[in-house]
This record gives sequence, structure tokens and C-alpha cells, in this order.
Amino acid sequence: MSITLDHVPFKRALISVYDKTGLEPLARGLHEAGVELVSTGSTAKRIADAGVPVTEVSEVTGFQECLDGRVKTLHPRVHAGILADRRREDHAAQLRDLDVAPFDLVVVNLYPFVDTVASGAAQDEVIEQIDIGGPSMVRAAAKNHPSVAIVVDPTRYDDVVTAAQQGGFSLKTRQRLASLAFAHTAAYDNAVAAWTAAQFGDIEETDGAEGAAAPAFPPYAGVSLERAESLRYGENPHQHAALYVEAAAAPGIAQAELLQGKPMSYNNYADADAALRAAYDFADPAVAIIKHANPCGVAVATPGAEDPLADAHRKAHACDPVSAFGGVIAANREVTAGMAATVKDIFTEVIIAPGFSAEALEILSAKKNLRLLRLPDGFAQDDVEYKQISGGMLLQTRDALNAAGDQPANWTLAAGAAADEATLRDLSFAWRAVRAAKSNAVLLANDAATVGIGMGQVNRLDSCRLAVERANTLGAAQTGSQSAEITSAGGAENVSGAGAPERARGAVAASDAFFPFADGLQILIDAGVRAVVQPGGSIRDEEVVAAAEAAGITMYFTGARHFFHG
Repeated sequence: MSITLDHVPFKRALISVYDKTGLEPLARGLHEAGVELVSTGSTAKRIADAGVPVTEVSEVTGFQECLDGRVKTLHPRVHAGILADRRREDHAAQLRDLDVAPFDLVVVNLYPFVDTVASGAAQDEVIEQIDIGGPSMVRAAAKNHPSVAIVVDPTRYDDVVTAAQQGGFSLKTRQRLASLAFAHTAAYDNAVAAWTAAQFGDIEETDGAEGAAAPAFPPYAGVSLERAESLRYGENPHQHAALYVEAAAAPGIAQAELLQGKPMSYNNYADADAALRAAYDFADPAVAIIKHANPCGVAVATPGAEDPLADAHRKAHACDPVSAFGGVIAANREVTAGMAATVKDIFTEVIIAPGFSAEALEILSAKKNLRLLRLPDGFAQDDVEYKQISGGMLLQTRDALNAAGDQPANWTLAAGAAADEATLRDLSFAWRAVRAAKSNAVLLANDAATVGIGMGQVNRLDSCRLAVERANTLGAAQTGSQSAEITSAGGAENVSGAGAPERARGAVAASDAFFPFADGLQILIDAGVRAVVQPGGSIRDEEVVAAAEAAGITMYFTGARHFFHG
């Protein structure tokens, strides 16, 4: 007959941990609560050294640990004590016949496999960190949660001691702990499976990647995600959303520290990630302003600027001050007081950066709802990107600017005279910046700053028109509340009513893919663009080059493409 056990008092505990954080207080607290402690190797030694009585597992099994500790707990006297379902009389009778004492509590954490891989350790060293006995005990205790409590997280040790003093965990708590334990071993097994697949699996290499060795995709790619927080809602108020983090991934925006402001929303995270993508494409001090995952301003500081980041922000904001209203800003350097002063009167949702000076924090603290995010140490953009589709995932290597054609030295002069140093610098900036805009994308730039961006269009002709239109109209005076905010901030330069500057004239242009016809290029030529950089490779390249030659403008082919479908 099966019975339900609510609280199971802790009479006997098995403790085997690699991470010994909090071990001594745990052992002392359990002992004082009358719990018998059984432990392994170095864990038992630490407990004994703390003056707490402990029985080594080898005394329980009658078998010494062997093979450099590979075999310790893999024994019926251990696993029968964990797996016996004490709701069943036949299990209890078998324990008596076998003279096996049950465990009420199992405290285990696992070898540091992920950290060992991240350290760059040799293959044999990594393999030694594939835990066998630990996951076996965790899974056994989690399976038998009606009779046993399993704890894998040292931050819960205070709760364990309290429970020991109060008659054990409730069934509901044991169920929750079991769920966490299974998630723990699943993430561990996933990390091992992904690493071994990459090391030993049937690797399929892809052809056609330019500028780098062909990437190798293993037969198994797993992602282990842990919920970090629930969000108010998703992309729209009727959608539910949560933030999850991947322990094995390089730290990124998901691990950023919120220094001030309201909690981040789903859209805040998406826009901030897009802003980082744009700002961190540059080695020099750079600022990117993003709205709805598209750039509305990107700029690099002018060489010799007194406050490079303030200068970069001023230039980025001037590109499109209307769209910057309510935008997200990313900087690739610590935010300075100068930049903070230029931002503080502009309505902004989020600023994300590797740091903020004390003066900048003081200035921005006046905007209580402004979210300030500090990137974690070791921030890096992932090498592989995942995109969910119905029924599966697409994987690709990140579109880093590492193709041969991303270096101006490798460009081919297709039309006109070779660019002078200043023009080449602007072309190089435009080529790097256009990668951040959704395809089809055409970007106009001057003085290492965007002045007009046409993005997300279904044909390149419309992207050209949009880039020119935005360049030539966004300097005009605007009406309404947005204009008032921008004007009070001093953000929109050359605001002079109908006399809007034709910022396309004299700018350079970058196209993320080739011009299929000369008509798109002709729009740029008619607007006064002085030079263009594009991948080339169209069957009508001759027609496009001829249009550039006829207009007397410089055109370079990169041989590389940067589609971004988001």
C-alpha cells in the first residue's frame, strides 16, 4: 500500500561536493540538529577538519575509493539508500534484509566541467571533469523525492539547516528541489554532449565561407537556459515573456547590471543588444542609437576630440534626432560626464556601456526612469548565432567584420579616382556601420557619422530613396512634442525651418549588398554622393560601374556582403 510522506525528518545525509562554499556551516548545522553525516574523500576531510563527526562512504560500502577517485559512490549501499521508496513496505523490508540505512538528504554539486572547458584545458583534463557518480546521486535522489530531499545549490544551505531543525522539507519543497536538480544535471549533460560532439562527433564542414576557414558544425548543438527573471510582458502587452541566461555562454547583455531605472522590458533587451552590435563593430570610441532594432544614428569620435564619447554621441544623435526620441544608446567606452550632459535632456530608454564615470552617474541620476546598464566583465559577442524557426533552429557563425573584403586594403577600385584619406576613412566607417541596419540597407555617412539610413526595405531602390530623404529632411525643424524635447536638448543641429541642409550632398554611401541595377545608384548620384562602397557581384555590374564613371564618382567593390535579416 502506498502512502504519502509530507515532511521527512533528516536523520541521515549524504554530502559530496566539489564546490565547498558553505560546507562547514552546513555540516555543523546538520550535526547540531542530530543528523548523521556520510561523505566522500575531500568533502569528508573538510567536514572532519571543522570538528564535525562524519562517516566516510568507504566505511558504508566496505570498498575503498579507487581509480583516483573515479569510483566512490557507485555502490548498492549508497544507491539503495537513496532510491528506496519509503512509501512502499516492500522497499523498507528489502533495506532491512540488506542492512542498508536510507538517506533522507543528499547534498551534491558536480565537477566544474564548463569552467574547465572555458579555461582552455587540454582534452584529457576536460574529460576528467566529466562527473559520473555526482549526476547519478543527484538523479537518484531527485527521482525519489517522495522520500529524499536533494540540494545542489550552496545558496540553499541555510534553508537546509532550518529544515533540519524543523522536521525536514515538505513534499512540495522536495518536488521543487527535484525539479531544480534535474535541470542542473540536464544543463551539465548538455554541456558535456555539446563539447564531445564538437571534439569527437561527425563534423560537417560548410563550404563557401569567405575570409576564414570553413566553420565546423557538430551533429548536436544544445543550449541550456536558466530563467533569470520574468518580464512584465513581451513585444506587446498581450504576450508573456521572461529573460533566460546561458551559463556556458560568454557574458553579454543578459548578465548586464542595472545601475538605475525601471526593470528592463523585452523590447529594451532586444534594442540594447542591437545597439551593442553596432557600437562594438568599431575599435575607436563609438556610439550607436537604436530604435526598434534599427540604427537611427552611429558615429565614431573625431580624432583629437576633447571628450571622444561626447563627440561620438553628438554626431550620432544629429543623424536622426526625431527617431532618437525614446531610443536606446550603446557606447563602447565608459560613459563620461560630457556624454551624460548631452544625453540627460533627451528622452532615452536605456544607455548600455562597459561603465559609467561617477560624474556621469550623478548627472544621469536626475532621470530616475532612465535605465543604465553596465556590461559584465569579459563581455563578448557570441561566435555562433541561433535563430528559431518553426520546428527547429538555424545556426550560423556571427556576421563579424572579419571577411577579407571588410578591409579597405582589399577593396577593388571599380570606378573613378582612388579615394583620398578622409574619403576612405568615411567609406570604411560606412561599410562597418551598414552591417547594423536591417537589409536591404543603404547608409550615407560624413565625418565618420551616419547622416541618412535606408533600411528594412524589400528592394534596394527604396532603400536608396529613403537614405537620401532621411539625410535631407531630418535636419529640418520638426513640430510637436518630440521637436520640443529635441530642441530643448540642443540635439538637432542646423534646425532652421525650411532651409534644411542637403546632407546627402558630399556624403559617402555603403550598400550591404550589390546594386542589381544602376537606378538605385543613380538616386545616390543625383543626391550628390561623392563615393560609394558595395560588394559588387551583380550580373549588371558593368551597367552600375558605367553609371558611376559617367558621374565621375569613386566606387569600390568589397567582394563581401552583410545582409542582416534580424
